[in-house]
Amino acid sequence: MDVNNIIAGAGQTAGSAYAAPAQAQETAQPAVKPEEDKAAVYTPSEKKGEAYKPDAAKIKQLMAESERQVENFRKLVEGLLGKQADKVQQALFGRDPMTFTRADFEMLEVDEATRLAAQKDIEEGGYYSVENTAARILDFAVALSGGDPSKIAVLREAVEKGLKMAENSWGGKLPEISYKTFDAVMKGFDEWEQAGSASAIKLLSKTE
Repeated sequence: MDVNNIIAGAGQTAGSAYAAPAQAQETAQPAVKPEEDKAAVYTPSEKKGEAYKPDAAKIKQLMAESERQVENFRKLVEGLLGKQADKVQQALFGRDPMTFTRADFEMLEVDEATRLAAQKDIEEGGYYSVENTAARILDFAVALSGGDPSKIAVLREAVEKGLKMAENSWGGKLPEISYKTFDAVMKGFDEWEQAGSASAIKLLSKTE
């Protein structure tokens, strides 16, 4: 028997036995997919520069609603100043002069009870006094605007138009009390604008 062949054969057998565990360990490792071994990566949307268009119909609707509210406010001012002027005339003549006929003016008799009631309405603390009428106008203005001082300019304009409309309805210049009321409202707007808060309006704090 060739001794060299026996030694070579033994070496091959030993080498195979030694390598087997290593191969078993290699095959025991689970296969790892390359994509699973990476951290999650955020991929931004492919939609770039997406255009956001304003809702023109909604804007138009809101503007129309705002204009209606301001118009209602103007009518309120006109009505209050006009009614205030009527009360002055009732205090002077005993009843609303708008209901007078020519004969009434020629044979004018004052109803004392009506005159006194109207006089009380326009006196300080009365329903149509300068302070209370101006406070109602300002209160409505604050409620309409939500207290937003950026709306003061629009509200001022509405009050000015209301005064002019009351003058037109009255047929000329209103009684002095109406202009004092107008001035009180404008002063309230000034206080609100300067402070940046409607809580600064003194007339409203007096009526709370």
